[in-house]
Amino acid sequence: MQSPIVSIETKRSWTVATAALVTLLMAFGSAWITAVGLKDIAAEVGGMRSIPALASSLAWLGSGIGGIVMGRVADKIGTRWTVIFGALMVALGLAISTLGPHWALWIGHGLFIGLIGLSGINAPLYIYISRWFDKRRGSALALISSGSYLAGALWPPVFERVIGTYGWRSAMLWYAAAEIIVVVPLALIYFSHPPEVVHPPVATNGKVIRARVLGLPSNVVFAMMCFAAILCCIPMSMPQGHLVAFCNDLGISRTISALMLSMLLGTAFLSRQAWGVISDRIGGLTTVLIGSGWQALAMAAFLFTQSEMGLFTVSAAFGLGFSGIIPAYVLAARELFPASEASWRIPTMLLFTGGGMALGGWLAGLLYDHFGYYAPAFSVGVGTNILNFILIGSLVWRWRKRAAYV
Repeated sequence: MQSPIVSIETKRSWTVATAALVTLLMAFGSAWITAVGLKDIAAEVGGMRSIPALASSLAWLGSGIGGIVMGRVADKIGTRWTVIFGALMVALGLAISTLGPHWALWIGHGLFIGLIGLSGINAPLYIYISRWFDKRRGSALALISSGSYLAGALWPPVFERVIGTYGWRSAMLWYAAAEIIVVVPLALIYFSHPPEVVHPPVATNGKVIRARVLGLPSNVVFAMMCFAAILCCIPMSMPQGHLVAFCNDLGISRTISALMLSMLLGTAFLSRQAWGVISDRIGGLTTVLIGSGWQALAMAAFLFTQSEMGLFTVSAAFGLGFSGIIPAYVLAARELFPASEASWRIPTMLLFTGGGMALGGWLAGLLYDHFGYYAPAFSVGVGTNILNFILIGSLVWRWRKRAAYV
């Protein structure tokens, strides 16, 4: 008789995943201060919105670039220590950013918050949590990846009040202190060694065997996924980084605009849990395809909606659509490639998603500065989203074609 396969999932797995969720909630909260205070910061540099938008973009980009290194570092010294280091650097980055636009803001966000801050938290935690689960990995990844959106649901109304009363600099300093107080103890208590045993790649005569994926060389498929990630994250970041300013331009108060952003991201947080369950059933690539199509339709709706109620509706629809995409990319990477390659494939994937987020947020600010309104930027976002849908659709087609022969 064959021995039953023992799952590595336990109650402890979900406890650790919850601690990771709170950690990411705090880590990504730092980026929303700039989004809510976009117009306040821009007012200090002649109204140029591309300057604070670039700061947020640099944080995303830096997180992705640094994550490739930090993923490997976490494998060697433990995720606990990269998370603690990252939290301290995020706090330092916020403090440096208060010295003013534009260089201090860019250095604080790009170097400290992104490159050596979020990079020690985001990518290592994706890898780490994926090694605590085998049956419900998609649900777990959906849960922890919701941290950035839960942060967006909880913090914008708070930041709006603090910025309105005390200014954006005070908001950054207070949040820096909260970052250290919350994240460091969580890392020390919960982020111990994961249960998954990672086996080295199969080798013959000293050479590692490179398997094909979906009938193509594995790295070709991975490159296609990375390029697709950029294309879908460009439009994904535009409403997140510019919704408050966009609504202000239409005459909607900043308080209501912040609530709209909070609702968009709150909807994303709740629906992401549903997407996690769905992805466990249909797979990562198919989940990306469905989310991409939904996001494209919601993004297009921003071009034709200007009323307050209409924008609340479109924002909710956008949150429902895009929320499952990024964790589904990570799940697809774990489904298609060996576990021994996770420490570099997942951070690399997150580099491209972060690069797309960075490009989209900055591009929207740049196009606004040139045209004076957001329609051109949102149109570009719809176009890149359509290209993503086509590219992912080709991979799903190959996956289904090969599954039919098995």
